[in-house]
Amino acid sequence: MGKNPGRNRSHNRRVVLELLRRNGPMGRKAMADLAQISTQAVGNIIEDLMAEGLLLDLGRLRSGRGLPPIQYALNPDGAITLGFEIAVGELTVTVLDIGGNLRHEAHIPLPDMASGPVLSLVADSVARLRADFPGQVMGIGVVMPGPFGIEGLSGVGPTTLHGWTELAVAQDLAQRCGVPVYVDNDANAAAVGELLFGKGQNVSHFCQVYFGAGTGLGAIIDDQPLRGAFGNAGEIGHIVVAPGGRPCQCGQSGCLERYASLHRLREMLEAAGEPVTLDDLRRHHRDGHPVLDEWLATAAQHLSAMIGIVENIFDPQTVIIGGKLPGAVLDALVERLTIPSTVANRADRTLPRVQRGQTGQASAALGAAALPFFNAITPRLDRAEDSLVPTTD
Repeated sequence: MGKNPGRNRSHNRRVVLELLRRNGPMGRKAMADLAQISTQAVGNIIEDLMAEGLLLDLGRLRSGRGLPPIQYALNPDGAITLGFEIAVGELTVTVLDIGGNLRHEAHIPLPDMASGPVLSLVADSVARLRADFPGQVMGIGVVMPGPFGIEGLSGVGPTTLHGWTELAVAQDLAQRCGVPVYVDNDANAAAVGELLFGKGQNVSHFCQVYFGAGTGLGAIIDDQPLRGAFGNAGEIGHIVVAPGGRPCQCGQSGCLERYASLHRLREMLEAAGEPVTLDDLRRHHRDGHPVLDEWLATAAQHLSAMIGIVENIFDPQTVIIGGKLPGAVLDALVERLTIPSTVANRADRTLPRVQRGQTGQASAALGAAALPFFNAITPRLDRAEDSLVPTTD
């Protein structure tokens, strides 16, 4: 047994929950064999999870000879996680049950972006959702556009939240709501959402380009999100792709965000006197609007170069593109990409180099709800204290 059996058991508990999430109903021996821990340890974990209402006893599976095994499954009403995406002008709310099923999604306008009123709205939403949904709340995930805690960039611009810090948000909501709160940037959260529920479910290494108001990158390395020392890994929106190009509010010129972002598309449409809601973007695409076509051409040019850089740095199995653009527009953008030759040019590829995500418009909010879910269920093999150690406790 390892030096810290409590931590080992905590990890093995996550292993059991993850096995049931991925595989559906299973018996104790099947779980023990797959987890490579003792049947006794699995039995003890099952007892704990049953007592917490997180598992269902489905009875014995009738097959073959001998006494069939009792099958256990996640109880979808046993626990929920709450996700909040705080974006400029809108709060997106999601609820996931322990089985990873989306139970609720709502979009709330935010006319006042000051942190006080927004966090009060989030806390009120938490209280209402706890009354509406049974089971324990595993935690709250909150995602916001980055970058966090920066000094080298001005941090001033229409794609960021001014006067916000991730630490203050976590402390404020944890105190108000009495449950764990996890804060991340929107691109990281979207990547976690794709990892658990979308195109990344069977992919250990991938990168996600996320279109919020700005443009960010979430990287999954060995099934773990790469956050960086200060939560800003993947801040590709402020990498200069056109030296001397369009001025950016960050203080530089020619940033990717000034060419390939939802904010830039809205700028172009507003300058042409065109409406810019999500439904309008769908209609503009159906109608072949010249402004949208111009944006696609420019965005694809600069995004192609950036994806080439991402491939050479991270060597992902695939790059996923998602966010707050209509699916048809994302598809059109993917089709126009002309990515340079990189380490991703492999004859034995089984996945496309670039593909559209599966989690849709609420990908970051879904990822927000997945953050506490990810922490509570998914084994964290990158941490020494959570290393899988066979136990008999």
